[in-house]
Amino acid sequence: MKALTWQGKRDVRVEEVPDPRIEAPTDAIVKITSTAICGSDLHLYEVLGPYLKPGDVLGHEPMGIVEEVGSEVTGLKPGDRVVVPFNISCGSCWMCRRQLYAQCETTQVTSEGKGAALFGYTSLYGSVPGGQAEYLRVPQAHFGPIKIPETGADERYLYLSDILPTAWQAVKYADTPPGGTLAVFGLGPVGQFCARIGRHLGAGRVIGLDLVPERLELARRHGIEVLDVRELSDVPGALIDLVDGRGPDAVIDAVGMEAHGSPVGKLAHAAVGLLPDKLAQTMTDRVGTDRLAVLHAAVKAVRRGGTVSLSGVYGGEADPMPMMEMFDRGIQLRMGQCHVRRWTDEILPLLSGDDDPLGVEDLRTHRLPLSEAPRAYDMFQKKEDGCIKVVLAP
Repeated sequence: MKALTWQGKRDVRVEEVPDPRIEAPTDAIVKITSTAICGSDLHLYEVLGPYLKPGDVLGHEPMGIVEEVGSEVTGLKPGDRVVVPFNISCGSCWMCRRQLYAQCETTQVTSEGKGAALFGYTSLYGSVPGGQAEYLRVPQAHFGPIKIPETGADERYLYLSDILPTAWQAVKYADTPPGGTLAVFGLGPVGQFCARIGRHLGAGRVIGLDLVPERLELARRHGIEVLDVRELSDVPGALIDLVDGRGPDAVIDAVGMEAHGSPVGKLAHAAVGLLPDKLAQTMTDRVGTDRLAVLHAAVKAVRRGGTVSLSGVYGGEADPMPMMEMFDRGIQLRMGQCHVRRWTDEILPLLSGDDDPLGVEDLRTHRLPLSEAPRAYDMFQKKEDGCIKVVLAP
């Protein structure tokens, strides 16, 4: 089959790889019909290369048609249409019984000290082949895949794989009081959904912040108040002034480790990227730092007693945080990989009707064949051609 493989920093290629097969009785094989490029895939394209090896198959936002199931998969059958969550969870271990599916003890990558295995996401998370491919082996298929209606555009449901429940969790964690104010830093795909979900779940005011004109315009089109950070010398101060001199009740950081405006962190990422993989892994594990401009701005902007919710991916082990300010102002901080299946039953009814309250069909800017995935990665990283979300068709 054809699949997108990692070959080196900013070097991904579509190659022929062996077809997946059933390896365990809880496996399924899915023929992929649509698969998206996630913002966190760009971390693999750039800073997390030391944890990949040439030939690794990327991608963790897939959906398709079940082709084959293992003997212990009773809830699926060939022909079923499914979305595959990016994290792999069993549904029955101690963590899963508490709906902490991103910490599943059955698939935890204990050798690396990490949580549940992820599709297409480095040796840290199990080196499981990903879904930017023609076919995908799905472990724990007795629990993970989400059955969806046989009709309807793929993009009505595709984002259940990651970014839609990730945004839903971020908004739930932010816990904006009814009628309160939510600020969202970063209007990429997750940030767009955070802003829309925030309004849907009862925030009285939602403010989105970004520096890319196309992202600002897309949010504005969905009724979101926007701030262009290029026009602000003091982003936290502007938010505080804008919201009663007090600041938003809750702030979501939907940016993560590669934020603009963090020159020291950017230099550290570049330096680690020049090291041999083993040494780079050691440096990242022991002294890794992130680009923290957005996280620090979120902490400084939220009102006293408010909540900062992190959905953007961070990977540093030695990140400096303004602890005195956080403690003095009584800020709550919530974060973590999304527990996808915890939220999908709440979200699915919003996707199945005739209306589209979350605007899921107004996010994708580019739909390309899998063969053009290398160009799509380059375009997405550089934010060229108005690129906000890419969907690939194998």
